[in-house]
Amino acid sequence: MQLDFYKYQGTGNDFIVIDNRNNQLALSQEQIAHLCHRRFGIGGDGLMLLNQQKGFDFEMKYYNSDGAEGSMCGNGGRCLTQFAQDCGILQSHFSFIASDGPHEAIIENVGWVKLKMNDVQFVEEQGGAFILNTGSPHYIQPVEHLIELDVFSEGQKIRYNTQFKQEGINVNFVEQQPTGKLMVRTYERGVEDETYSCGTGVTAAALTNQQAVVGFNTVSIITKGGELSVEFDKKDNQHFQNIWLCGPATFVFKGTIAL
Repeated sequence: MQLDFYKYQGTGNDFIVIDNRNNQLALSQEQIAHLCHRRFGIGGDGLMLLNQQKGFDFEMKYYNSDGAEGSMCGNGGRCLTQFAQDCGILQSHFSFIASDGPHEAIIENVGWVKLKMNDVQFVEEQGGAFILNTGSPHYIQPVEHLIELDVFSEGQKIRYNTQFKQEGINVNFVEQQPTGKLMVRTYERGVEDETYSCGTGVTAAALTNQQAVVGFNTVSIITKGGELSVEFDKKDNQHFQNIWLCGPATFVFKGTIAL
């Protein structure tokens, strides 16, 4: 089988994207893992299908690089929105359905996409760290000297400890910068490595930022792959609404691969 694909990236979080609006493509976990492999396939942090869904502009179907169906991916949602417009859905405001429910997305200009995330109703504090779900489960650990941190080793220890081993969790290490921005580095489950960026992860980091005030906030985030911003309304330390993940979503290349 010859498979047409596209590559998109959002601050270095890269994805294989396939137009499946005829809803006829069926890929096995092994095939998806092969496509995402950076030595033997196309390479990517994940794979997404653009599906049709009644009542929405499209459905987002997301798979981790290990081939398993994944939870919500924020950068992926922004990239798939840009892909939908590039495929001929010529509008700037989108409504789509993902694994965690409906989302809105806005293309403000070419390559810059804002994605509305689900409200957050609960944040658990655990020994100075925070645990919350922003479409995917996240562990937020404030640290110092983040640049020198071995994110792979330290993230793996938390992801595979007795509390999280079965379901897995994304581990984010966060450092407050003198400029007021946050630096975030993330170990992602399903990829089982550090990624250049994680949209739901930077969202979780922004919400638990100790400098956030009750009311409207905009938090700038530095990742290995570039900068994002998160806008939100903070009701209190447990409740957050009108959460928007904002940043670039860029077409890289397209091609055909034999499966």
